[in-house]
Amino acid sequence: MSDSPRVEAFLVSAGVVALAEIGDKTQLLALLLATRFRKPLPIVAGIFVATLANHAGASAIGSWLTNIVGADTMRWILALSFFAMAAWALVPDSPPDGTSTTPRYGVFLTTVVAFFLVEMGDKTQIATVALAAQFHSILWVVMGTTVGMLLANVPVVYLGDALIRRVPLKWVRIFAALTFVALGILSLWFTPAAAAL
Repeated sequence: MSDSPRVEAFLVSAGVVALAEIGDKTQLLALLLATRFRKPLPIVAGIFVATLANHAGASAIGSWLTNIVGADTMRWILALSFFAMAAWALVPDSPPDGTSTTPRYGVFLTTVVAFFLVEMGDKTQIATVALAAQFHSILWVVMGTTVGMLLANVPVVYLGDALIRRVPLKWVRIFAALTFVALGILSLWFTPAAAAL
């Protein structure tokens, strides 16, 4: 893979996940952790570790899928996945429950475990599976999706409620949905093999 597809995989992955994460339940969890514990550095470190682990697994699954099904079938799976993500992006999330006010194992470990578990089956995790299948590059997709998660969550951890109140989440969700629709159309237009060239 030359540098251009790697950069494309990184940038598209970062952008898609950053947009999909805005208003998502993991972003709401980041806000909840920040307001309860008021220790931004271990929270950001925990988000980084949890995202890296979660998205590495999701990316491996996406890469594995491309070896199981043919290129034409994968093209349709990707397109349908992105269209489903577009619909899902329009649905507002509510904050996850059950985060303790006094973490038993420290803020970092509490963040890693909570963020990893809440991210399971989340739209950003499923987007990571689809992106890895599309770009055939686990490393660059995971790097991109992890950066995208940090781009969306670090400001929330540091700026908290003030930032969330100013962001028009409805329009961000619409923009994210349109981005997923565009990716779905591109998946139908280009085969996964062509996307890897």
